[in-house]
Parts: sequence; structure tokens; C-alpha cells
Amino acid sequence: MVYAADEQRYEKMPYRRVADSGLILPAVSFGLWRGLGDQKPLANSREVILKAFDNGIFSFDNASNYGPSNGTAEETFGAVYEKDLKPYRDELIITTKAGYHMWPGPLGEFSGKKTLVAALDLSLRRMHLDYVDVFYAHRWDPNTNLRETAEAMDLLVRQGKALYVGVSNYTTEQTAAIAKIFAELHTPFIGNQVSYNMLNRDAETTGLLDTLGENHASLIAYGPLAEGLLTDRYLDGIPADIAVHRSNDFIKADIPAAVRKLNRLNDLAAQRGQSLNQMAMAWLLRDNRVASIVTGATSVEHLLDNIKFTANMDFTEAELGQIDAILG
Repeated sequence: MVYAADEQRYEKMPYRRVADSGLILPAVSFGLWRGLGDQKPLANSREVILKAFDNGIFSFDNASNYGPSNGTAEETFGAVYEKDLKPYRDELIITTKAGYHMWPGPLGEFSGKKTLVAALDLSLRRMHLDYVDVFYAHRWDPNTNLRETAEAMDLLVRQGKALYVGVSNYTTEQTAAIAKIFAELHTPFIGNQVSYNMLNRDAETTGLLDTLGENHASLIAYGPLAEGLLTDRYLDGIPADIAVHRSNDFIKADIPAAVRKLNRLNDLAAQRGQSLNQMAMAWLLRDNRVASIVTGATSVEHLLDNIKFTANMDFTEAELGQIDAILG
């Protein structure tokens, strides 16, 4: 069956400009991460990806190590792109990253020139693309001088393999340092993709949001629900052995306090006519320096529930004050 995108797709999702660049993203970007690689049948992945596009999600986020097996998430997206989405390439924002372990040997990770160039070439082949819209350095490289990383990414833009560049998981200081080099090179730097949610507010407390704003860049938030903690799943308790992303691991230090916070947040969400997860996602976008939320889904039902928050994204000052008081 030939796929035809929903003609009302752009009426279903708010869009946000990335700082003062020409790049525009949907409020929600679809992250493939580990949900739609080699663990899921292609038919299921295709259904979810196309349903995302039908609902105005035109930004798809990947990385060379996503899968779970390296590269399989990109291959999954590439198969759907080649069969269904290729006619819509001019509407799509497709992003990928390189830096975590991608292939055997010492050149298979981090951000040296050889590694970044090879990684992007590999990603383009997997996804059947001539270029990506954004290419991210996936993590800080403690061994390679920062100018080499920046110049390698600048080269990829000049070669036409990426339109914009970004970083991911960089600290405030690291972001400022590479942004300075990108400015010297006139490389189109658009932002930092980092973990940010109601429980993990490092992006605010470390000054990262301020630094990005000063450098005409934005924050792209992953982990908006803290691996499911910001849902109604854990209102009665959080297992001590719960698996969470390293950026949210601090929550385990005082689980009873975290549960109390979740319940108070859930009560406030109910007053707003939302679920906890819907309020948590809407809250992230209260700041226009946050360009998009990256979230995944393994089923259409999961996807549609995630994006319901767009029906109520406004907060009163009183509500924001309550949230700050709850989170402490």
C-alpha cells in the first residue's frame, strides 16, 4: 500500500524556531533510541514512525549507536524513509549523532576527525540519505583537542553532508568552549541535546540554558519523563533497582522523597486536566530556549498519549510557583 501523509498534519503540532536560525522543529521530535531497532518488527516501527509524521512530528532523531545493536535504529528509519517518506524529504528534519561506541577498535568512538567523518558516512548509508539536517557530537571527548572536533564538524557542513551541527551531553563550560570555535569558523551551531526534565533541572541550575541563549542556540531535551518516573506508574513507590538514565540516577538517593514529589505533581496535573506525563512535557516547553522534546514510542497508543500535552501547554504563574515549591 502506498503511503500518503495526512493532509492536516501541520495543524496538529506546535512548532518552534531554534533560536534565531532558520531551523524550525516540532514541539515533539521522535527519538528512535533503543525502541525501534532490532527488537521490534519493521511493520510495527513503520506504523509508529508514519503515525508520528501524520501528527505533525517531522523531526526524527537517531544516533550511530542506537539500536539496541549499533546502527539498527538508523537502518529501521532508513527502511521506512526509502519506502514511505522519501517523497517528503524536504519536509523532514533528520538528525543523528556520533561519539559513543559504534564499531570495534579505538577509532569507533569519541570525536576525532577520522571517527566523525566515518560515522556520518555510515549513518547516511544506513538511512539512504545524501545529508542530515543536524549532526551532533554525542559526547565530550577528553582526549581530542576541541578545535579538531569543531573543524571536523565544520568540514561535514561544507561538504554538504550536514546542514547544521550540535552537541549532546556537553556541560555548560564545554558548550561555551565549542560554541566559540564554531562562531570563529562560521559553522551553523544550533544547540545542545541534553537530559532535562522536572526532576533533573541541571540545564537551569548550571546556566546551560543561559549559555545557549547567549550563543544563538537552543536546548533539545531528551528524557522528558525521566524514563517513566514522571508518569502515574510509580505513585505508590519506586523500586530500588529501577533502571534510569545516568543523568537521573540521583533520584535513588531518596526514593520516599521522590515519590512524595510525584504524587504532589500528579495532583496538580489532575487540577489542570492532564496526566502527570502530559504536564511534565508541557512544562519543559514553558521556556522558548527549549526548541523541542525528544521522546520515543514503541506503539501508536504510546505515541498518541505522549502528544496529548499539546492541547494544554500554558501555565499560570501560580502553577509554576507550585511546581517549583514541590520540586524544591
